[in-house]
Amino acid sequence: LLLHFWNTPPPSAPANTTINIMIATTVRSATRIVSQYGRRSALSSSKSIRDKSAVSSSCCSISAIRCSSSAALNNDAASPPQSTQTSSTPHNVYMWGTSKQGTIPLSLLQEGGASASSGGMFSTGNEKIVDHPMSLNLDQGALTSFLGDDNDNNNTDDDAKLQQIFCGATGTAMVLNDGRCYVFGSNKNGELGIGEGPKSTETPVHVPLPDPVAKVSLGPNFSAFLTTTGDLYTCGYGGSAVNGMGCLGHGNMESYQSPKLVDSLVEDGCYASDVHCGEYSMTVLTTEGEVLTCGTGSFGRLGNMETLDQLYLEPVEMIAGDDVVQIASGFAFSLALNKGGIVHAWGKNNEGQLGAGVGLAVDVYAMESLPTPIEGLLEGRKVTRIAAGHSHAAAVTSTGELFTWGMHMDHEPKLENSLLHTKIVDVACGQNYTLALDQEGRLYSLGKGKTGVLGLASTKMTTQPILVEGIPAGEKVVTMSAGWTHVACTTALSE
Repeated sequence: LLLHFWNTPPPSAPANTTINIMIATTVRSATRIVSQYGRRSALSSSKSIRDKSAVSSSCCSISAIRCSSSAALNNDAASPPQSTQTSSTPHNVYMWGTSKQGTIPLSLLQEGGASASSGGMFSTGNEKIVDHPMSLNLDQGALTSFLGDDNDNNNTDDDAKLQQIFCGATGTAMVLNDGRCYVFGSNKNGELGIGEGPKSTETPVHVPLPDPVAKVSLGPNFSAFLTTTGDLYTCGYGGSAVNGMGCLGHGNMESYQSPKLVDSLVEDGCYASDVHCGEYSMTVLTTEGEVLTCGTGSFGRLGNMETLDQLYLEPVEMIAGDDVVQIASGFAFSLALNKGGIVHAWGKNNEGQLGAGVGLAVDVYAMESLPTPIEGLLEGRKVTRIAAGHSHAAAVTSTGELFTWGMHMDHEPKLENSLLHTKIVDVACGQNYTLALDQEGRLYSLGKGKTGVLGLASTKMTTQPILVEGIPAGEKVVTMSAGWTHVACTTALSE
């Protein structure tokens, strides 16, 4: 087998990567063999934390196991993550787009919350479309009333303040200033982590976790919760023989209605700093700059050359030494940005979402099973931010330029020339639309507006970025989150 890989490089891989592919394949195969015979249970002291009920009372044990495991594997303990939570409470929170199964808290929307917009709120069947930014009423106990009673902890909701909001594929998560997390929206596969409950909820439900929540990634079938301590919890659909298995990272294909600790990360001495959930695969970034993937391997979405499923999170070896600083994932593809400003992409490429150009036919079967550098107009430029939508992606360079690609429109990075008058500092992508934030805190949008996600008081499509004027002039956007069909952003007062 090794001689075969040595003498016959894959057609899609450059010749100088053959040795790396051989080594990566050998290591991965060895890892799977060891896993089959109990690699994950080698640390017998970790068995007590495998069930969810033991997690909250075993925080010290988790830390001890992580440190001892890391020292054994790397001779150097990994560092816990820096907090990713914003340092101050937002001045205002705005939402818009389509509320499906309660993804937008309509009861909190203020009619006069978008002073510079003439748009409206209207119904299409069982869905509500808000085509312009509307602020959430978070004053005088409104948030407390919306969240309802919380008997799972000793905190008083009277002091609750909304810190962050995460829009997912079909759900929404609110994180408070004390790290508590509330979720609402679709729950057809248990992806909200609220236990045995309804298939959807418009009423927010508290998700009890032993540590404050730093990040939530709500996928279409499963979700992940990242805590400030670097622990990762997943829930929802675990997979099948047809769709692929292992997306939750628990070593099986079981589904879980409540968040379960991914204890293999603890055993391996890893802290997670970011996580993204796709259709049936998950991508994780560790504090050491390593990218891990698990779940279905179809269309190369795990980045390890093969199309086999992975039941545990395993490294993407081809970029193992790249010191990755950011990751992003779409429906069936992923991006990784390294410290040098180079973006690698892998997975499905049926709409040009990998930015690889048209050298190979882009059709329903197009894919890249190994991380491939995105070149074209990005070559020679240093990328500082990346984002992935359902089937498209975007990047921001160190000089403030915005590039987009995918959606069957551009198969390689396209420079958005109409934004060259300002400096873009951040970007977010949803389903067929893009949001760009400039250094002055102004928000721009482009793409398909059928669901109201562009925030332009219209449902028309635009191929050029347009300023979202519904944010009052005295405020600047600080953070933004793009779900498939709904958007949220937080603001601060302009200086």
